[in-house]
Amino acid sequence: MHACFIARLAVLVLLIVLGPGRASALATETKEVLLDNGMKVLLVKAPKAPVVTVQIWYRVGSRNEVMGRAGLSHMLEHMMFKGTPKHPKGAFSRTIRKNGGNDNAFTSQDYTAYFENLAADRVELALELEADRLRGLLLDEKEFQLERDVVKEERRMRTEDDPQSFLAESLFAQAFLMHPYHWPIIGWFPDLDAMTREDLKRHYDAYYVPNNATLIVAGDIKADALLPTITRLFASIPPRPLPSQHVVAEPEQRGERRIVVKRDAQLPFVMAGYRVPNFTDADSYPLTILESILSQGKSARLYRSLVYEQKKALAVGAEYSLLQADPELFYFFAVVAPGQKVEEVEQTLYREIELLQTAPPTALELQRAKNQIEASYVFGQDSNFRQAMLLGQAETVGAGWRHVGQFLERLHQVTAEDVQRVAQRYFVPDARTVGILIPTPSPQQSASAGEVP
Repeated sequence: MHACFIARLAVLVLLIVLGPGRASALATETKEVLLDNGMKVLLVKAPKAPVVTVQIWYRVGSRNEVMGRAGLSHMLEHMMFKGTPKHPKGAFSRTIRKNGGNDNAFTSQDYTAYFENLAADRVELALELEADRLRGLLLDEKEFQLERDVVKEERRMRTEDDPQSFLAESLFAQAFLMHPYHWPIIGWFPDLDAMTREDLKRHYDAYYVPNNATLIVAGDIKADALLPTITRLFASIPPRPLPSQHVVAEPEQRGERRIVVKRDAQLPFVMAGYRVPNFTDADSYPLTILESILSQGKSARLYRSLVYEQKKALAVGAEYSLLQADPELFYFFAVVAPGQKVEEVEQTLYREIELLQTAPPTALELQRAKNQIEASYVFGQDSNFRQAMLLGQAETVGAGWRHVGQFLERLHQVTAEDVQRVAQRYFVPDARTVGILIPTPSPQQSASAGEVP
């Protein structure tokens, strides 16, 4: 059965896209074509193995939804596997598997994407299947009702029954009060319950159009030979005017926000998020280096201090993605070690930030961070899938796929003073949103405690 990846896959992509290594070489292997209907096509020649990945990226994610219908993009992603008049329910994935491939999809705040990995001589099959569901998706009422229950169960498993994920969702809702990054990709239960087939049909008709999509084929291909097939399958699909997107800019935060979540959990969990720029701002590059210095590997500052030396946390880290359509969060997290106080762990996190604000990183730390990022990219070059993911995300969030080839120079220009400067500028208490998870006894534990021996 189709399994949905959702947003965390973007973290993997980020590690790849940030590494500069051979970015310029990759760009020279990419052929860009714009079809008459507005669909962008990227053809990446990588003949090291007789395989290809086919990916189609739509510029629609949770940020394109409205209050009261959170989860619409993710729900539609599920329905894209429910058949067309030509290929009934289940036929899409079954056909790919019968031909030795695999397929899946994922939804994020900014995009929804679909992919097939298969032998190079089967590339036309994947293209035909994607073109068919772009023009003729069936949205059956009964299938919608069934799939909505699947999504609700997915929410229970991934969020409601995962205290750390629930806290992260709550943190974003507090950090973004007006911007659509406020609501979760998977949606809330009341929104899922209120959702209708007509909502999905409007969403599909509005955003699943060729002029809102990027098609990427990477692998053992001959671009000039493949292009006529792509043109035949996709160029006849008519474009449509795209909905106007009036995304409200989040106002400046003027004071720390805190949220405490009490749930059945084994250990306390601490998060602290700060709103920072995306790829459109030059500060995104030193922020990327800063994230690596703090959290990439066991030699990183946070792990070395909180886990290894002070033993206050069992796990610790930081996350930042510059490839977002709009500025998002740079957040820190820590799993509090048994016997340690939540308040002390939180303050220790802040002290590590203050150390970078007080003094720039060492030359060794700076070079190690750049090397780690580059190594991640080189590792990613072994996969057609990851190359296409890299291009697709950069293109779909608005950076453009050529951003990949420009990152090397921008990364190497980052100085230790730049890292210190962005730490001072963005990581200030009044701009901080804090989330604390406090474990509570489970109903079973409470019942056991109340029993008379």
